[in-house]
Amino acid sequence: MVHKSNRPTVHDMRAMKARGQKISMLYVTAPEEAAAADAAGIHMLSIESRFFSPEMRAAAGNCFVQVGLPFGPYGGLATAEDYLRAAFKFTAMGGDCFYCAAALDIQKALCDNHMPVVAHVGLIPSYITFTGWRAVGKTATEARAVWDHVKRLEAIGCFGAELEVVPDRLGEMISRNTPMIMLGMGAGPGADAQYLFAEDVLGCTDGHKPRHAKTYRNFAAEYARLQGERISAFREFIADVNSGAYPQPQHNVAMDDAEFNAFKADLGL
Repeated sequence: MVHKSNRPTVHDMRAMKARGQKISMLYVTAPEEAAAADAAGIHMLSIESRFFSPEMRAAAGNCFVQVGLPFGPYGGLATAEDYLRAAFKFTAMGGDCFYCAAALDIQKALCDNHMPVVAHVGLIPSYITFTGWRAVGKTATEARAVWDHVKRLEAIGCFGAELEVVPDRLGEMISRNTPMIMLGMGAGPGADAQYLFAEDVLGCTDGHKPRHAKTYRNFAAEYARLQGERISAFREFIADVNSGAYPQPQHNVAMDDAEFNAFKADLGL
C-alpha cells in the first residue's frame, strides 16, 4: 500500500507558481530552525548536504526541502556520477530537490535521471571570481546573458533556479517567462519565491548583511546575553568549589556507618 505524504511535491510547487501563489523559502542549518520553519508554515527550505540528515528531514516536517550538492572544490563532487550518487543518497533521506551549480552537462545528467534540479543564475557565489560581489544584469548585455542562461537550464529540464541579486524588472520578466520555479534572492517581488537565510531573518550575526536581507529578531543580542549568563554560572561554580559550598550533602552518595566501619576494619585502619 502506498501511503500519501502531506509533504509537497514538485507537482505541488509548480501548481503554486501556476496560480501565482508566492513561495516563502529559508536557508537553515539546524534542526531547531527547520522545525520552527515548519511550525511557522514556510513552504521551502534550503539545507546544505553537510547539514542534511534524517533528523533534519524529520524536523523540516511538511516543508519542501532543497538539498545543496556542494560544487567541486567546496564539497568533493566532481563528475556527473559523483553528483548522481549524492542525489540518490539524499533522495533516500528525504530530499525533495537538489541545488546544483556545476556545469550544464552535470545538471543535465541529474535531470535525465529524474532528479529535480535547482540551478543558479545571476550572481553565483561559486563563480564569484568572474563577476565580483555585485548585482548582475544591470546592462542590456548582462540581462540577456542571464536570460539565455535560464533558457539553457529550461532546455535540459531543470525544475528551478536560484535567481540572485538581479534587477527587479529582470527578475519579474524571467519569472513570468519560464516554467521553472525562480527562487529570488534580491531579485525583486516578481520572483516566484522569496528566499532569505535564517541567520539574517533572526539577526544571528553582526557581520555584513546583504541589501536584500531583512531582520525580524535580534538573536545576536540574545546569544550575547546567554553567553554572559554562561560565564556567570561558571564563575559561581568555581567560587562554590573554592569555598566548599559545592558539593552539598544532597549531591553526595551516602554509605551506611556499619558498612564504612567494616570497610576500614578490612583495611586495618
